[in-house]
Order: sequence, then C-alpha cells, then structure tokens
Amino acid sequence: MPHAYAPDGTALHYELCGAGEPLVLLSGQSNDRRWWDPVVEDFAAGFTVVRIDWRGTGDSDRPDSESYSTRGFADDVVAVLDDAGIDRARVYGTSMGGRVAQWLAAEHPARVERLVLGCTSPGAPHGVERGPEVRRALSQRDPAAARRALLELMYTPAWIAAQEAAGRTEFTTLGDPTMPGHARRRHLRASARHDAWDALPRIKAPTLVVHGSDDAFNPTANAPLIAGRIPGARTHLVPGARHAYFEEFASVATPLVLDFLDERPA
Repeated sequence: MPHAYAPDGTALHYELCGAGEPLVLLSGQSNDRRWWDPVVEDFAAGFTVVRIDWRGTGDSDRPDSESYSTRGFADDVVAVLDDAGIDRARVYGTSMGGRVAQWLAAEHPARVERLVLGCTSPGAPHGVERGPEVRRALSQRDPAAARRALLELMYTPAWIAAQEAAGRTEFTTLGDPTMPGHARRRHLRASARHDAWDALPRIKAPTLVVHGSDDAFNPTANAPLIAGRIPGARTHLVPGARHAYFEEFASVATPLVLDFLDERPA
C-alpha cells in the first residue's frame, strides 16, 4: 500500500485503481477512501483513480496536532500527487473533500485539469450553515439515534428502507469507525473553519458544482454561492437527493460527472 509523506512527516496512505488519465476523488469529513466504494469502479473504468485516506483516517497517520485544516489537506493531496508521479489531474471532491478541492484548485492551479465540487460549501461566514435542528439531531447523546439522524441526512427514507430490507447494515459515508477521538474533533474543526470565499475567484479550472436539491446537511443554497464565485462554473442540482447524492442517485450523478470530466476544450 503506497504512502506519501506530507511536509510535516505525516504518512498519507493512498490507493490507485483503474487505467487512463488521473482522477482524484476526495472524501467527506471523518471519512477515508472507502467513502467512494459504491461508485469507484464506474470512475476507474475510464480513469486512473486516486483515493486518499485523510490524515486521521484509514491507513494514514493520526497525529494529535494543529496540522488539520482544509488548506493543509490540500497540501497533503499535492504530496500524494508528487509521490504518485502525477503532474496534473481531474479532481472530484465532495462535502469536506469539496472544501479541500477549492484550495487545491485555487492555490495549485497547475495541478488541476478539471474540477467537480459536490455537496460542499465556501465556508463561513459567507456560506449557508446547517440549521439548529440538524445540529441538535447530530448531537444526541444516544449514539444510535445520532447515527440514524446522520443516515437520514445522507439518504432519502425510501432508499434507506430498501437497503435495510435487502439486509444492508453498513454505509461507507457515516465516518471511519476506527478514528480516534482527537482526529474526529480536529476534522470537525478543520471543516468548520473553512473559508475559501476570497480564493474561489482564483480558480481557473473548468468547474462543475453538483448538489442534492434536498440537502439539509450542507444546505443546497451553497451551490449557487460557490458557482457565482468561480469564473465560468456550472451548477447542477440532483432532484430529490440529499447529501450522499453521488451514491443514492449514482445513475444520474455519475454519468453527469463523467461527461463533464471527459469534455475537451473547444
């Protein structure tokens, strides 16, 4: 299993699969590379896919330090690209991964060929924060109730019911269960402190902003805010989708993203 090393010495595990031009898939907060398990094969059919375990997750190091930030995570992605010998890649980041992708494209423009920002936010103070009822649901003392609340923010009730009826009990978008508490807290703080508002106009890569129309976890109103700050960016809302639109609505979202990633300059 390959590891890259960040400037501070943190070992960063990553995985390559598929064949073709490189595509980096960036996962959500407190999640490792397995966030993408339900759809990775669809992307690997046409690209060499790079998946990364954020510091604090998966098989990467888990330092208890001040090294966790969305800007710093972007530097970690650069370290992985350097280790893998990739000069330039397409980048698809969702949720916190979309926050990281904003910094990557703004501060390392030569490394990003095309950019997809999914279910993400420009950050406070300009972004739209989740409502108090969502925060209360996620902070319940009963772990099972909090997990259920997160599940229902990710997916529609009908889809959850169908999955459970089929015997499914594990979902790869609900967080890396092996994360230590300090890493989980630092991920939360890094995501909450994200503010790329002033950096977004510096993004030069062709950009697609995708969001579920019914996303309350990271409110849908953030999509036009981001697109309005990035020159030439397009927006696509997936009707009826919640936060994990890329899994539940993969039949819509994956072809949409692949078509965009495959576009060539006119």
